[in-house]
Amino acid sequence: MSSWWVYTIGFTAQILFSARLLLQWIASEKQKKVLTPSNFWKVSLLASFLLFVYGYLRSDFSIMLGQALTYFIYIRNLQLQGEWRKMPRGMRLFLYFFPVILFIYSYNNNTYDVQKLFFNENIPLWLLILGSEAQVIFTFRFIYQWIYSEKIKKSILPIGFWLLSLIGASLILVYAILRKDPVLFVGHAIGSIIYIRNIILSRREYA
Repeated sequence: MSSWWVYTIGFTAQILFSARLLLQWIASEKQKKVLTPSNFWKVSLLASFLLFVYGYLRSDFSIMLGQALTYFIYIRNLQLQGEWRKMPRGMRLFLYFFPVILFIYSYNNNTYDVQKLFFNENIPLWLLILGSEAQVIFTFRFIYQWIYSEKIKKSILPIGFWLLSLIGASLILVYAILRKDPVLFVGHAIGSIIYIRNIILSRREYA
């Protein structure tokens, strides 16, 4: 696949990620408190789908790792909001089995191309470790959000979610600069602004 198509997939994913944040931001600004509309999770799931594909096409393990860790958390939040069962059954089955489909597709002559992912000549090991750590921290925000939401049986984005988002995004921006990846840079630069604004709104709400 040409690099043009690869970047198109990546930028489309980042546009969707930015769009979900804008939807959430606008809804929160109207109510002057942090809200979590169901469209936030629906768009997140679609964007995650595309960014995982982008990471695979770029042979970038850190991107794939980040999306693999959050994919089912998006689905769980839709379940908590009662939106998951409203989706067509065929779509739900496809989304459930999507990671398995990608796993099978990622086989190369019945052998997973580990060499391609972990020993990519374009990504030194130290940079791969930096990118993976950044993705783990960025992804942990959703694990934190998931645990928090499960406790109260309600899908919500607490202030800790936004703090972890900002820390993770800052590290990914460093990785994006070193990796010379415009998709990651643009997406997380825009996101950081919204994370800061939500931290401000959350502090006002709990003040």
